[in-house]
Amino acid sequence: MIMRNEYLGQLISFRDKQLIKVITGIRRCGKSTLLELFRDELRKSGVCEQQIIAINFEDADFENLMERKALHSYIKKNLIPDKMNYIFLDEIQHVDEWQRTVDSLFIKNNCDVYITGSNAYLLSGELATLLSGRYVEIKMLPLSFFEYMSAMPDRTDLTRKYNMYLQNSSFPYTLELNRPKDIRAYLDGIYTSVVLKDVVKRKKIADVSALESVIRFMFDNIGNPCSAKKIADALTSGGRKISTHTIENYLSALCDSFILYKTRRYDIKGKQHLKTGEKYYVADIGLRYYLLGAQRADMGRALENIVYLELLRRGYDVRIGKVGAAEVDFVATNENGVVYYQASLTVRDERTLARELAPLDCISDHNPKYLLTMDEDPNVSHNGIRQINALDWLLG
Repeated sequence: MIMRNEYLGQLISFRDKQLIKVITGIRRCGKSTLLELFRDELRKSGVCEQQIIAINFEDADFENLMERKALHSYIKKNLIPDKMNYIFLDEIQHVDEWQRTVDSLFIKNNCDVYITGSNAYLLSGELATLLSGRYVEIKMLPLSFFEYMSAMPDRTDLTRKYNMYLQNSSFPYTLELNRPKDIRAYLDGIYTSVVLKDVVKRKKIADVSALESVIRFMFDNIGNPCSAKKIADALTSGGRKISTHTIENYLSALCDSFILYKTRRYDIKGKQHLKTGEKYYVADIGLRYYLLGAQRADMGRALENIVYLELLRRGYDVRIGKVGAAEVDFVATNENGVVYYQASLTVRDERTLARELAPLDCISDHNPKYLLTMDEDPNVSHNGIRQINALDWLLG
């Protein structure tokens, strides 16, 4: 079992706090395993088995608890009155009006509640207002490259393992699969579950083939500025007429299912968010390989996607930077300040290096600036801009 220390540390720090712990993320990214790891930590600290109530609503054994009153009755019957009870409700979106049950448990002094869900609808809508101010959200992604490497017997030949990480996927269970056809079958299952269960069913989408055309377009255009009109025009010119409004609905649903992530543009000099030119990134490059094939790999944009996800994992709010007519790949902000990043597959060509450095050189403030590349060269500084190997950064 791969240790997900960053996420596990967050759960440990919030243990016994008067907050509902909500873990969200794409299907099969490791939410259930994270809860298993945390339950092991509880046992090690002296919590007895009777204090732990764990229910996975994708397990047919718990179908009878998908009605909120039945769920509440079951949990209440199994509570130990004079001790803290740790309640784990996995994929709780399957329970209608689940917020009412969770809210009822929250107000009890001896209940510490942990829930997971595979779409952002979990914390939206009228019922979710019941939990307003009462929960903390832990946003989970598939394995980072560091976590992926932690499962390897050695750390040699990093470039080859990075390519495996991209093509074989960052979903944890793929490390248990040795044959490419088995990995492909597993990714097909994830893709189908996300599209059919989290998007088509919830949004009541009738034209599934139109949705899949949008997904293919988005996977093929990670890191490119995209608007609903641009996507609709591209698909219409390709023979599939689709409205801008429909595209907007599809994109919203895909982001809510955590298969896509949207980031907006930010005017660095004007210090304001821009309404146009947003970009999208995919939760796992392996899904992109699965859908588009290796011939559409585009390693430069794959690296940009990986850097974007890593910045999210490290707790940054991430935007695309605009500085005059130039663009900075990422403006990453957290409580400690701002960091600027450019990601490029290689900058050994002088013109490419100059092009990548130019936007960073235009920024007049003194916040850290990084150029991440796959070049296996010594770290170097270009007028204060640190050029470092992307794999070293991912493992650092």
